[in-house]
Amino acid sequence: MTSTTSSTAEMVTQGKLQIAVENVEDKNSGGLGCFGWLLVLISLLFVTATFPITLFMCVKIVKEYERAVIFRLGRITDRKPKGPGLFFVLPCTDTFVKVDLRTVSFDIPPQEILTRDSVTVSVDGVVYFRIHCPISSVANVSNAHSSTQRLAQTTLRNVLGTKNLAELLSDREGISLSMQGSLDDATDAWGIKVERVEIKDVKLPQQLQRAMAAEAEASREARAKIISAEGEMNASRALKEASLIIAESPSGLQLRYLQTLNTIAAERNSTIIFPVPIDMLQNFMKK
Repeated sequence: MTSTTSSTAEMVTQGKLQIAVENVEDKNSGGLGCFGWLLVLISLLFVTATFPITLFMCVKIVKEYERAVIFRLGRITDRKPKGPGLFFVLPCTDTFVKVDLRTVSFDIPPQEILTRDSVTVSVDGVVYFRIHCPISSVANVSNAHSSTQRLAQTTLRNVLGTKNLAELLSDREGISLSMQGSLDDATDAWGIKVERVEIKDVKLPQQLQRAMAAEAEASREARAKIISAEGEMNASRALKEASLIIAESPSGLQLRYLQTLNTIAAERNSTIIFPVPIDMLQNFMKK
C-alpha cells in the first residue's frame, strides 16, 4: 500500500510539473519580440494608410461549421479559434487556416488479418470523426484526416489480431467499441473526436466457407434425425396405449374398421375393401 501511494504521488507530481512546463511554454510562445511588434505596427500603419483598399484584404468570413486559426508571424495569436462570422487579419503579418468542424466519414480499406486461431480474413470498416479542437488539429499534426485514416487501419489490425474467428463473427459491436476507444484516445492530442466505428464486411476464404457450410449442414441433419427418432418413439407409445384401450373393448375395433373404411372411401372412390374378421382366418392358420 505504501509503495502504491508513493508511486501515485510521484505520478501526480510529474503531471503537475508537466502542466506547469506547458503553461510556461505557452506564455513564452505568445510573445512576438520587439522586431515582431515593429512589423505589426508597420502593418497597421499600412492598413490605415490604404484603408478603403485593404478593407477587403483584412476582413474575412468563416461559416457556421468552420473555425479559423490565425498565425501572426508564425505564432498562434490566441488559444481560441475565430468564428463563425467576421474576423480581422493583418494583410502582411497574419495568415489563417480554416478548419471544418462537421463530422467526416471514411472507409477503411480491406485489411488481410490473421486472427488468434490462425485464420486469414479480409475485414473492412467505416469511421466517423470530427474535429473538436481546431488549434490542436492544426498545430499538433500535419494532416489530421490522413493521419486518422492510417491510424484506423493499424488499429483495425491490432484489435482483430487478438480475436478468434468466432468472436469476430459474433461480437462485432464489442469490436467496434474497442476500436472507437483506442482511436479516440490516440487522436485526442490531435483535437479529433472519434464518434463511431463500424465493421462493414468480413470476407472468409472459399475453402473455409465450404467447410463451415458442410459443418452447418451436418449439424442440421443430426438434429433432424434426432427429432425424427423422438417422433417415432412418441408415436409408438401412443400406438401402444391405443392397442391397450381397444383390447379392453372388442366393439371399439369394429368402430375403428368403419372409420378406416370411411377415410379410404373419401380419398379413393374406386377402391373396394371387404373387411374379414380375424377369427375366420385363425382356423385356416391352424391347418
